Amino acid sequence: MTVEKSMSPDTSQLSRDQLLAMFRLQTDIARLGLNISNILDLVTERSMALTGADGSVIELTDKLHMVYRATAGIARSQLGLRIPVQGSLSGLCSETGNTLRCDDASTDPRVDRASCERIGLNALLVVPLRHGDHTIGVLKVLSKQKKAFSEADEVMLTMLSDMVASAMFYATEYNFEELFYRATHDQMTGLANRALFLDHMHSALAQARRHQSLTGILMIDMNDLKQINDNFGHLSGDAAICEFARRLRQKSRASDTVARFGGDEFGMILTPITLKEDIDLKARRLERQLQQEFHHNNDVLPLSASIGGAVYPHDGRDLESLLEKADRQMYARKRALKQNRS
Repeated sequence: MTVEKSMSPDTSQLSRDQLLAMFRLQTDIARLGLNISNILDLVTERSMALTGADGSVIELTDKLHMVYRATAGIARSQLGLRIPVQGSLSGLCSETGNTLRCDDASTDPRVDRASCERIGLNALLVVPLRHGDHTIGVLKVLSKQKKAFSEADEVMLTMLSDMVASAMFYATEYNFEELFYRATHDQMTGLANRALFLDHMHSALAQARRHQSLTGILMIDMNDLKQINDNFGHLSGDAAICEFARRLRQKSRASDTVARFGGDEFGMILTPITLKEDIDLKARRLERQLQQEFHHNNDVLPLSASIGGAVYPHDGRDLESLLEKADRQMYARKRALKQNRS
């Protein structure tokens, strides 16, 4: 059964502790300021905890698809996933602006039963992300248990969606293009964020499967960021991150995706590539290009990188396998660098 609601939340159904938790979340969102990516991550984590869900997702509408832009719990590995607006509960919620609750996924015709069975999902609660007359996506919680969500959960999730939608619109002053940019890009460097990187990786793999072509991925670790922060201060560390990002962007092609995952972690999608060996050649060349001193405020900051790569389909046929292979190679390079220094 799917329950639909479009009314304002009735907060009388919430306990004092639940209301206090909502107020604390509102304060935490305000502290994040204009950083939309961090706001989305915070809300997915808290919505799962507040409703007792096994997973949580924020999906933003992108033309004919709903795109997973923030995930938590059992949905964490699905970051960047695209699902069609048509034929999905999330798409229906976004189109109608109504709260939708599925109590039993095995009997609800409006959910993808095969997908639900694959991850053991039995109940969903979806609320629109709406500000005024504009609906830009949905906030969704997931449970392995049937009939997992109550009226109080609907109230809390609606309040949460109001908070995140208002924060997003405030941060972008109602500019839709700016809103989506901030939700998909790293605030400090302007590079793609993890969600957009994974979105593009899903698309690159789908294209590679269709055309039987190769796609490469690089996992890039910026060396010595802690040393820079400790010796020169965090402002210099931030400047070093921005310079590192600029060099990565400069050495990439228009068809590549360069992303910052956070801290000293970066990634790059290389598409197209011709040979499997191209990924190692690119990684070693990029390491040499990045290993140049950075002059900032009369200080000389050391910049260098440890880079690992993987190629579809040789190193894996799914996203997780490719990321794991590239990650292992990157850490092996990092260990080798430390041994050479000692």
